[in-house]
Amino acid sequence: MEKKKIDWRPAGGLLVVLLLIALVLYLTEQPVFWGGFWAMLVFYVGIFGIGSYAASLRSSDDINEVMLAGRKLPLFVAMFTMAATWIGGGYINGTAEYTNSNGLAWVQAPWGYAISLIIGGLFYAKKMRRYEFKTMLDPLSQRYGKKMAAILFIPALTGEIFWTSAILTALGTTFATVLGLDFSTSIVLSAIIAIAYTALGGLWAVALTDILQLFLLFGGLFLVIPYALDAVGGWNVMWTTYSANKGALATLVPPIDGWRHEAWGNYYWQWWDYALLLMLGGIPWQVYFQRVLSSKDENTARNLSLLAGVICLLAAFPAVVIGMVGNVVDWPAFGTEAPTDAALTLPYVMRYLTPGFAATLGLGAIAAAVMSSVDSSILSASSMASWNVYRPLVKPNISSEDLAKVMKKMIWIIGIAATILALKVKSVYSLWFLCSDFVYCILFAQLTTALFDKKANWCGSAAGLVVAFILRFGAGEATLGIPQIIPYPMVQDGMILFPFRTLAMVSGLATIIIVSRITQKKHPSRPLQMPVSS
Repeated sequence: MEKKKIDWRPAGGLLVVLLLIALVLYLTEQPVFWGGFWAMLVFYVGIFGIGSYAASLRSSDDINEVMLAGRKLPLFVAMFTMAATWIGGGYINGTAEYTNSNGLAWVQAPWGYAISLIIGGLFYAKKMRRYEFKTMLDPLSQRYGKKMAAILFIPALTGEIFWTSAILTALGTTFATVLGLDFSTSIVLSAIIAIAYTALGGLWAVALTDILQLFLLFGGLFLVIPYALDAVGGWNVMWTTYSANKGALATLVPPIDGWRHEAWGNYYWQWWDYALLLMLGGIPWQVYFQRVLSSKDENTARNLSLLAGVICLLAAFPAVVIGMVGNVVDWPAFGTEAPTDAALTLPYVMRYLTPGFAATLGLGAIAAAVMSSVDSSILSASSMASWNVYRPLVKPNISSEDLAKVMKKMIWIIGIAATILALKVKSVYSLWFLCSDFVYCILFAQLTTALFDKKANWCGSAAGLVVAFILRFGAGEATLGIPQIIPYPMVQDGMILFPFRTLAMVSGLATIIIVSRITQKKHPSRPLQMPVSS
């Protein structure tokens, strides 16, 4: 089939809209940093143009092309789109925020997610690609039935929406500080652009824009580092001051007997709870498996995970340095007070400690990180909604082309929902952890047993879901306004330090295994289905 002609009209229309926004901001005399604004305009139009080009790469408009790029992603493209997906605005902003406020020891997400990619590549990627599943929920659907898979879609969808909202929140705080745009305008504008080019080009659009965005991210952030270090007297001065400020928390991991140390106490157990959450909870994500399942073969699926894990570790370095600088710098000497919220650490460093061109490129790096994760997350949630919910439960006989149209509508619906949540909740790190929290406690055990336990059945899955849900949400959730019900021990400073998340995950896993065997005679397990072509 001939390649489609490139339709540049959407990118042209976007340019007109952005110019009208610029005119309104100018006429209303908004305090906008215009150099950065024009740089962002060029960046957004360029990204949208790539999305338009990507739409021409699809050989057809069926669901396989839109959702999985025809399973043709080579290793180079696949590993960069995987890394770019994880290295979002929450990853960068959140790392700088926690390095500044809580100490290096609590900056667990970068290395935790990197390890999750490596574990996923070693144990999960090849098997998922071998069976040629289309989404992460496919093995759950085959093992537990389509209705159970539809139920498990809820925590998967919630995790993706929270992830997207956290990323958009990071962008809003950065734009508001550096460009002078208000929080809501920044979020809405970026969300609309990401949703539009994702719907236009599908996974090809996401993958190609991810490559550009990842290079912009590394270039922009590493450009900021020399100026930031110079503002605090260099690396040695910064590290010495930071170590003195944070004490025992200026280390990557706690000591083995950390619970005996006054600086840790019961927080030691919470640290391990979060560490396991990130290392294992980073696996059962459709946004991860979409790249795995789009790769051209099993070995590419494994290798892209391993290489992306290394890239994720490298990307965390500049964010950590910026967080340390934000903690030790004398802000009044640079004409401003210290940020009242640690979430503003990165944009403050960009705005006040670097020259205008470096701040603009740094801002481009954050915008790139945000866009590369937002589009991926929205596409992933839409893929599950259309393939694992709409198709089996609403219209089983739908054609591939019509299902692709449904998926494009889902992209808009889910994208708008995530944008609304981002406008309501303005804590980057809380959303970032909460999305992995959902996935770790509920989905990790479900996916693991579906893939590796041949006796797992829907009864065990349902029982495991109930047990994990009760144990996790019995602890309450302040972000969602859920009160604590279960009297867990180790309550300190209003927080439960007992590792209840890991308890919920392990209990759910054990329940699936035990109940499946008890009910095996009445409800025998269903085997996973190898593709017909094999």
